[in-house]
Amino acid sequence: MKPPSSFPPRPRSFRGRQSDLSTLVQLIQTSHPTNIALVGSGGSGKSTLAAALGHALSSFFKGQVYWFRIGAWDARTLFSMMASGFGKAAPSSHPERWVHKVIAEKSPMLVVLDNHEDDKATAELLDPLRDLNVTFVLTARRCLLSGVTVFPVIPPLIATAQSPFPRVQSLTRLLRWNPVALDLADALVHNNLDNEKGLHDWLVSRGILRVKPILHEDDLPEVGLMVERVSRELSQAGKRMLRVLAHMGGDHIGEDALAALSKTKARPMETITKLKTLRIVQEPFSGRFTLHATVRHAVKKYTEPLGHALHAYYLDLLEKEPSRRLTEQTHLFAAMDYAQEKGDLATILRVQAIADAFEHGIGHSI
Repeated sequence: MKPPSSFPPRPRSFRGRQSDLSTLVQLIQTSHPTNIALVGSGGSGKSTLAAALGHALSSFFKGQVYWFRIGAWDARTLFSMMASGFGKAAPSSHPERWVHKVIAEKSPMLVVLDNHEDDKATAELLDPLRDLNVTFVLTARRCLLSGVTVFPVIPPLIATAQSPFPRVQSLTRLLRWNPVALDLADALVHNNLDNEKGLHDWLVSRGILRVKPILHEDDLPEVGLMVERVSRELSQAGKRMLRVLAHMGGDHIGEDALAALSKTKARPMETITKLKTLRIVQEPFSGRFTLHATVRHAVKKYTEPLGHALHAYYLDLLEKEPSRRLTEQTHLFAAMDYAQEKGDLATILRVQAIADAFEHGIGHSI
């Protein structure tokens, strides 16, 4: 199986960002190589802006544009992830040297590091690569790194009090300009499953105007309520798929795994299509699905984890098809984290055996 495309498709709902995009394109073209962090609250549109930026700069970087969701992985895992993303297998010792060599041969290059969470790990990734002809763009809720230019990202058009989704214009203030919540509302109205007034009244009745503390940056009431409302339009199979997506440890999941883990045997693609139509899932690469962090949190609040069954599925899969490590590598990392947390030595050894098979089976030629 081939790895997914090195960069997500053009954003479907890129709205009200042309000025930000133009500024960033000019900044990178005149400052390359450089490091830039797109920093903003959950759901403000950082990843969408980064995706649009990559497409806008594709010619400038001669197609050498790559995307990695780095989350809170440690630096060693990040180097291995990058090597696989470049279509190479890094050796277990000093993977940073291997990544350095690959980037040097492919540069000039633009690399997006999406969903940055761990400053120490990201610093350990970026600093050894600082002498290369590569520009890194991070997306993060906050960034405490030197050597990085911070570019603030706020919800589109909020500064001008305009609505980025005209179809649900009257809900813009109620949903606090949040692009994720507004996109979900727009999908309902577009598909004639509700109307502006109906959504407005329902949101008010569910306490959207209340002031109360939230748990963390992803615990957004406006998103949570819209996820609840959209879920009413889903079949049981669709709800099971949401549960899988919310609790998976990897970055994104394929159609076959989503159907198997949700136990959807009858017409799984019909269910996936419904999820896409309602825009509650993201498709960062063709046939690969994930949830926005704020949607993931909302679904997690009312669903149970899949536990060992999830990781066992991927271990079985990768033992049968080692080459799929290129697409499923973050699920392998997640299985290792889960096994270490549970003190499951047997699973730890299985993960290590799969990683060793990948390293020795694919080789290191570049």
